[in-house]
Amino acid sequence: MRFYQAAKPYIDEKLTKASEATKRCEYDKGFAMLEDAHVIGQQSTYFHTLVHFWMLQHGLWLRDYKEVLRQLFRLIGALTKTALGLIPAGNTGGANVNPCKPMSVSQQNQAILAKIKHAQS
Repeated sequence: MRFYQAAKPYIDEKLTKASEATKRCEYDKGFAMLEDAHVIGQQSTYFHTLVHFWMLQHGLWLRDYKEVLRQLFRLIGALTKTALGLIPAGNTGGANVNPCKPMSVSQQNQAILAKIKHAQS
């Protein structure tokens, strides 16, 4: 099984939860779900770019123009650097973190990434 197929259910779940939280005006919780989706999907150019697009939309929704501008930059990076493996593991992808900084991965996301890796075997 390819990464895309193995990761899709987990990414879809995080994006759905992000959307639901945002509809309830739980913006921090919604963005946290986007950060999780970013960590899980950043090995795929498609998912990496998709999550940055959602983060861009989140910034537009909140009129957080710092987030919007930085997400435009990160969208370009996701499109051009993911396939080359130039991604910092665990980076949550928001404007509040350095785009080149590797970060620790939560236990929950470690478990999801292990399930994805196992599904690929």
